[in-house]
Amino acid sequence: QVQLAESGGGSVQAGGSLRLSCGASGRTFSRNAMGWFRQAPGKEREFVSSINWHDSTVYADSVKGRFTISRDNAKNTVYLQMNTLKPEDTALYFCAARHSLDWGTLVSQYDYWGQGTQVTVSS
Repeated sequence: QVQLAESGGGSVQAGGSLRLSCGASGRTFSRNAMGWFRQAPGKEREFVSSINWHDSTVYADSVKGRFTISRDNAKNTVYLQMNTLKPEDTALYFCAARHSLDWGTLVSQYDYWGQGTQVTVSS
């Protein structure tokens, strides 16, 4: 059974940093694209970042230059380093994996999802 488990969320002040982790179990994802999405209360789930099997990355404009996605295939883990956090980054952050090699920016492109980890940024 494939499972994705996020960790690293928390509460920080604006300008602070957090590092989210997503560990996968049940299969290896070294040749799969992984992604991060977020969902704020009352809003739709939105794309944050994705990384493909060759470590090529893509970011939403709202986080470009502040967030960095990376992966450690030996640990079957993907990370999201979040710097210079803003109150508008407050959301439940989800890790996702897809069968494809290449990154994706749409919720519908992903096959596996974690339960989410809460990030709260105060002003």
